[in-house]
Amino acid sequence: MPDNTHSDQNQDLTGHPSPEELEAAQAANETDALSAAQAEVAVLQAKNTELADSYLRAKAETENARRRADDEVAKARKFALESFADSLLPVTDSLEAGLQQTDASAAQLREGTEATLKQLKAALERNKVVEINPETGARFDPHQHQAISMVPADQEVNTVVGVLQKGYLIADRVLRPALVTVAAPK
Repeated sequence: MPDNTHSDQNQDLTGHPSPEELEAAQAANETDALSAAQAEVAVLQAKNTELADSYLRAKAETENARRRADDEVAKARKFALESFADSLLPVTDSLEAGLQQTDASAAQLREGTEATLKQLKAALERNKVVEINPETGARFDPHQHQAISMVPADQEVNTVVGVLQKGYLIADRVLRPALVTVAAPK
């Protein structure tokens, strides 16, 4: 017959774990928690290192992109000026050739000057420099015109009466406004 009076050494009579058992279980739980925390710290450190590396690469890439963009802007400015100067060289050549003519008639000089002016206007247009030359009666535009004076005229108030000097736009931006006279109120 089995001996039921003998209780388990690790349990008291009520079936609850003994203090030694509780202490061992608590130590095991703490060891497991410590191992889990250390593993989590290792994972987070690896992730931190990865993110720091990604950040440094992104920062370097951004710096390189900015440097390339700055170089491209500098080259664009340089070559835009080069293109503009290149388109003016034929005009210079024509003017010099005209000055070398000593026996040209007034009609020939006028013809040469008109041809040179045509070359100059074509060079300006190729480089997006456009005339502002409003017609008489056109509405005064303070963004493109500069009124020199207001004069009495038989036309609507604040309209262009005459152009004293043409203006110019470069790529839709006013380089120089047209100097105009404007119709005064009656």
